[in-house]
Amino acid sequence: MLNRFADQVAIITGGAEGIGKGIAQRIASEGATVALFDINGALLERTVAEFTAKGQAVTGYVVDISDEISVANAVEKIAQTFGRLDIMVNSAGIVGPTSTKIADYSVDDYDKIYRINLRGAFLMTKYAVKLMEKANYGRILHLASIAGKEGNPFMTGYSSMKAGVIGLVKGVGKEYAETGITVNGLAPAVIKTALNEHTAPEQLAYMTAKIPMKRLGTVEEVASIAAWILSKEASFNTGFIFDLSGGRATY
Repeated sequence: MLNRFADQVAIITGGAEGIGKGIAQRIASEGATVALFDINGALLERTVAEFTAKGQAVTGYVVDISDEISVANAVEKIAQTFGRLDIMVNSAGIVGPTSTKIADYSVDDYDKIYRINLRGAFLMTKYAVKLMEKANYGRILHLASIAGKEGNPFMTGYSSMKAGVIGLVKGVGKEYAETGITVNGLAPAVIKTALNEHTAPEQLAYMTAKIPMKRLGTVEEVASIAAWILSKEASFNTGFIFDLSGGRATY
Protein backbone atom coordinates (compact mmCIF):
# COMPACT_ATOMS: atom_id res chain seq x y z
CA MET A 1 0.00 0.00 0.00
CA LEU A 2 2.83 2.41 0.77
CA ASN A 3 4.12 2.18 -2.80
CA ARG A 4 0.86 1.54 -4.64
CA PHE A 5 1.61 4.37 -7.09
CA ALA A 6 5.39 4.00 -7.36
CA ASP A 7 6.74 5.02 -10.78
CA GLN A 8 3.37 6.50 -11.77
CA VAL A 9 2.73 10.07 -12.92
CA ALA A 10 -0.48 11.86 -12.00
CA ILE A 11 -2.18 15.13 -12.93
CA ILE A 12 -4.57 16.59 -10.37
CA THR A 13 -6.63 19.62 -11.41
CA GLY A 14 -7.79 21.99 -8.70
CA GLY A 15 -4.82 20.57 -6.84
CA ALA A 16 -3.85 23.65 -4.84
CA GLU A 17 -6.56 23.16 -2.22
CA GLY A 18 -9.59 21.17 -1.14
CA ILE A 19 -10.41 17.75 -2.53
CA GLY A 20 -7.78 17.95 -5.26
CA LYS A 21 -5.06 18.68 -2.73
CA GLY A 22 -6.30 15.86 -0.49
CA ILE A 23 -6.20 13.30 -3.29
CA ALA A 24 -2.79 14.53 -4.39
CA GLN A 25 -1.51 14.18 -0.84
CA ARG A 26 -2.77 10.62 -0.60
CA ILE A 27 -1.34 9.32 -3.87
CA ALA A 28 1.93 11.24 -3.47
CA SER A 29 2.35 9.60 -0.06
CA GLU A 30 1.98 6.26 -1.84
CA GLY A 31 4.74 6.96 -4.32
CA ALA A 32 3.20 8.92 -7.21
CA THR A 33 4.91 11.79 -8.96
CA VAL A 34 2.21 14.46 -8.98
CA ALA A 35 1.63 17.48 -11.21
CA LEU A 36 -0.84 19.92 -9.70
CA PHE A 37 -2.88 22.01 -12.16
CA ASP A 38 -4.55 25.10 -10.73
CA ILE A 39 -5.46 28.60 -11.90
CA ASN A 40 -4.42 30.20 -8.59
CA GLY A 41 -0.67 30.63 -8.98
CA ALA A 42 0.08 31.98 -5.51
CA LEU A 43 -1.86 29.25 -3.74
CA LEU A 44 -0.35 26.64 -6.03
CA GLU A 45 3.16 27.79 -5.14
CA ARG A 46 2.45 27.46 -1.42
CA THR A 47 0.93 24.01 -1.85
CA VAL A 48 3.88 22.73 -3.89
CA ALA A 49 6.27 24.04 -1.24
CA GLU A 50 4.24 22.25 1.45
CA PHE A 51 4.41 18.94 -0.42
CA THR A 52 8.08 19.35 -1.28
CA ALA A 53 8.93 19.95 2.38
CA LYS A 54 7.54 16.47 3.06
CA GLY A 55 9.86 14.99 0.46
CA GLN A 56 7.08 14.30 -2.02
CA ALA A 57 7.60 14.57 -5.79
CA VAL A 58 5.15 17.36 -6.63
CA THR A 59 5.28 20.15 -9.21
CA GLY A 60 2.80 22.88 -10.04
CA TYR A 61 1.45 24.26 -13.32
CA VAL A 62 -0.79 27.31 -13.66
CA VAL A 63 -3.55 26.04 -15.95
CA ASP A 64 -6.98 27.31 -16.97
CA ILE A 65 -8.80 24.03 -17.65
CA SER A 66 -11.54 25.86 -19.56
CA ASP A 67 -9.00 26.95 -22.19
CA GLU A 68 -7.94 24.34 -24.74
CA ILE A 69 -4.53 25.86 -25.46
CA SER A 70 -3.73 26.08 -21.75
CA VAL A 71 -4.68 22.43 -21.23
CA ALA A 72 -2.91 21.17 -24.35
CA ASN A 73 0.32 23.00 -23.49
CA ALA A 74 0.33 21.83 -19.88
CA VAL A 75 -0.27 18.17 -20.77
CA GLU A 76 2.45 18.42 -23.43
CA LYS A 77 4.83 19.64 -20.70
CA ILE A 78 3.98 16.55 -18.68
CA ALA A 79 4.70 14.38 -21.72
CA GLN A 80 8.05 16.08 -22.32
CA THR A 81 9.08 16.04 -18.66
CA PHE A 82 7.94 12.58 -17.59
CA GLY A 83 7.21 10.75 -20.85
CA ARG A 84 4.01 9.23 -19.48
CA LEU A 85 0.71 9.81 -17.71
CA ASP A 86 -0.90 7.15 -15.54
CA ILE A 87 -3.51 9.11 -13.59
CA MET A 88 -5.68 12.15 -14.18
CA VAL A 89 -8.00 13.46 -11.47
CA ASN A 90 -10.23 16.38 -12.41
CA SER A 91 -11.21 18.13 -9.20
CA ALA A 92 -11.31 21.74 -10.43
CA GLY A 93 -14.72 23.33 -10.26
CA ILE A 94 -16.90 26.15 -8.99
CA VAL A 95 -20.32 26.16 -7.35
CA GLY A 96 -21.71 29.37 -8.83
CA PRO A 97 -24.92 31.00 -7.60
CA THR A 98 -26.92 29.28 -4.87
CA SER A 99 -30.39 30.02 -3.49
CA THR A 100 -31.17 31.41 -6.96
CA LYS A 101 -34.26 30.58 -9.00
CA ILE A 102 -33.63 29.76 -12.65
CA ALA A 103 -35.66 32.83 -13.61
CA ASP A 104 -33.07 34.95 -11.81
CA TYR A 105 -30.03 32.93 -12.89
CA SER A 106 -27.81 34.95 -15.23
CA VAL A 107 -26.59 33.45 -18.49
CA ASP A 108 -23.09 34.75 -17.75
CA ASP A 109 -23.00 32.80 -14.50
CA TYR A 110 -24.32 29.69 -16.24
CA ASP A 111 -21.73 29.95 -19.01
CA LYS A 112 -18.90 30.40 -16.49
CA ILE A 113 -19.87 27.22 -14.66
CA TYR A 114 -20.14 25.40 -17.98
CA ARG A 115 -16.64 26.47 -19.04
CA ILE A 116 -14.97 25.27 -15.85
CA ASN A 117 -17.08 22.35 -14.66
CA LEU A 118 -18.05 20.68 -17.93
CA ARG A 119 -15.92 22.07 -20.75
CA GLY A 120 -12.90 21.74 -18.47
CA ALA A 121 -13.77 18.11 -17.74
CA PHE A 122 -14.05 17.42 -21.46
CA LEU A 123 -10.72 19.08 -22.27
CA MET A 124 -8.81 17.36 -19.47
CA THR A 125 -10.20 13.99 -20.53
CA LYS A 126 -9.45 14.59 -24.21
CA TYR A 127 -5.79 15.42 -23.64
CA ALA A 128 -5.21 12.92 -20.84
CA VAL A 129 -6.40 9.94 -22.91
CA LYS A 130 -4.22 11.00 -25.83
CA LEU A 131 -1.17 10.60 -23.62
CA MET A 132 -2.44 7.49 -21.83
CA GLU A 133 -3.17 5.72 -25.12
CA LYS A 134 0.56 5.49 -25.81
CA ALA A 135 0.95 3.02 -22.94
CA ASN A 136 -2.57 1.58 -23.13
CA TYR A 137 -2.99 2.28 -19.43
CA GLY A 138 -4.57 5.01 -17.37
CA ARG A 139 -6.93 5.97 -14.60
CA ILE A 140 -9.21 8.98 -15.05
CA LEU A 141 -11.38 10.20 -12.19
CA HIS A 142 -13.80 13.13 -12.29
CA LEU A 143 -15.35 14.77 -9.26
CA ALA A 144 -19.05 14.86 -10.02
CA SER A 145 -21.65 15.48 -7.30
CA ILE A 146 -24.82 14.09 -5.82
CA ALA A 147 -26.33 17.30 -7.25
CA GLY A 148 -25.66 15.90 -10.71
CA LYS A 149 -27.64 12.75 -9.91
CA GLU A 150 -30.54 14.19 -7.94
CA GLY A 151 -30.51 17.89 -8.79
CA ASN A 152 -30.21 20.52 -6.08
CA PRO A 153 -32.91 23.19 -6.39
CA PHE A 154 -31.75 26.79 -6.78
CA MET A 155 -28.36 25.60 -8.09
CA THR A 156 -29.24 25.26 -11.78
CA GLY A 157 -25.74 25.72 -13.16
CA TYR A 158 -23.93 23.43 -10.75
CA SER A 159 -26.52 20.65 -10.87
CA SER A 160 -26.75 20.55 -14.66
CA MET A 161 -23.00 20.71 -15.26
CA LYS A 162 -22.29 17.92 -12.79
CA ALA A 163 -24.98 15.87 -14.54
CA GLY A 164 -23.02 16.54 -17.72
CA VAL A 165 -19.82 15.29 -16.09
CA ILE A 166 -21.63 12.06 -15.19
CA GLY A 167 -22.64 11.63 -18.83
CA LEU A 168 -19.07 12.30 -19.93
CA VAL A 169 -17.74 9.63 -17.57
CA LYS A 170 -20.27 7.03 -18.73
CA GLY A 171 -19.77 7.73 -22.42
CA VAL A 172 -15.97 7.90 -22.47
CA GLY A 173 -15.71 4.98 -20.07
CA LYS A 174 -17.49 2.83 -22.66
CA GLU A 175 -15.31 4.23 -25.47
CA TYR A 176 -12.18 2.96 -23.72
CA ALA A 177 -13.64 -0.13 -22.06
CA GLU A 178 -11.51 -2.50 -24.15
CA THR A 179 -8.29 -0.72 -23.28
CA GLY A 180 -6.31 -0.43 -20.07
CA ILE A 181 -7.75 3.05 -19.50
CA THR A 182 -10.63 3.42 -17.06
CA VAL A 183 -12.83 6.48 -16.64
CA ASN A 184 -14.85 6.87 -13.45
CA GLY A 185 -16.46 9.52 -11.30
CA LEU A 186 -17.13 10.30 -7.67
CA ALA A 187 -20.43 11.85 -6.61
CA PRO A 188 -19.98 13.24 -3.10
CA ALA A 189 -22.62 14.90 -1.01
CA VAL A 190 -21.35 18.03 0.75
CA ILE A 191 -17.65 17.81 1.62
CA LYS A 192 -16.09 20.26 4.06
CA THR A 193 -13.83 22.37 1.81
CA ALA A 194 -13.19 26.00 0.91
CA LEU A 195 -15.51 25.48 -2.08
CA ASN A 196 -18.60 25.58 0.11
CA GLU A 197 -17.43 28.28 2.51
CA HIS A 198 -19.34 30.84 0.45
CA THR A 199 -22.44 28.72 -0.08
CA ALA A 200 -25.51 30.40 1.36
CA PRO A 201 -26.13 29.04 4.89
CA GLU A 202 -29.70 28.04 4.08
CA GLN A 203 -28.51 26.15 0.98
CA LEU A 204 -25.82 24.36 2.98
CA ALA A 205 -28.32 23.50 5.71
CA TYR A 206 -30.72 22.08 3.11
CA MET A 207 -28.03 19.86 1.61
CA THR A 208 -26.71 18.67 4.98
CA ALA A 209 -30.22 17.86 6.19
CA LYS A 210 -30.63 15.45 3.27
CA ILE A 211 -27.63 13.40 4.43
CA PRO A 212 -28.76 10.59 6.77
CA MET A 213 -25.44 10.79 8.66
CA LYS A 214 -26.26 14.48 9.32
CA ARG A 215 -22.70 15.64 8.75
CA LEU A 216 -20.39 16.80 6.00
CA GLY A 217 -17.92 14.42 4.44
CA THR A 218 -14.20 15.00 4.83
CA VAL A 219 -11.46 15.44 2.26
CA GLU A 220 -9.67 12.45 3.76
CA GLU A 221 -12.71 10.26 3.11
CA VAL A 222 -12.77 11.37 -0.52
CA ALA A 223 -9.04 10.74 -0.91
CA SER A 224 -9.36 7.24 0.54
CA ILE A 225 -11.88 5.96 -2.01
CA ALA A 226 -10.22 7.92 -4.82
CA ALA A 227 -6.90 6.19 -4.17
CA TRP A 228 -8.49 2.79 -4.71
CA ILE A 229 -10.31 3.87 -7.89
CA LEU A 230 -6.98 5.21 -9.21
CA SER A 231 -5.06 2.05 -8.38
CA LYS A 232 -4.32 -0.95 -10.56
CA GLU A 233 -6.66 -2.96 -8.31
CA ALA A 234 -9.70 -1.19 -9.77
CA SER A 235 -9.27 -2.82 -13.15
CA PHE A 236 -12.89 -3.91 -13.72
CA ASN A 237 -14.51 -0.56 -12.96
CA THR A 238 -15.18 1.96 -15.69
CA GLY A 239 -17.95 4.35 -16.70
CA PHE A 240 -19.18 4.24 -13.11
CA ILE A 241 -20.13 6.93 -10.62
CA PHE A 242 -19.11 6.02 -7.08
CA ASP A 243 -21.20 7.44 -4.25
CA LEU A 244 -19.80 9.20 -1.22
CA SER A 245 -22.94 10.63 0.28
CA GLY A 246 -23.36 9.59 3.89
CA GLY A 247 -26.43 7.60 2.88
CA ARG A 248 -28.08 10.28 0.74
CA ALA A 249 -27.74 8.49 -2.60
CA THR A 250 -30.81 6.50 -3.57
CA TYR A 251 -29.50 4.97 -6.80
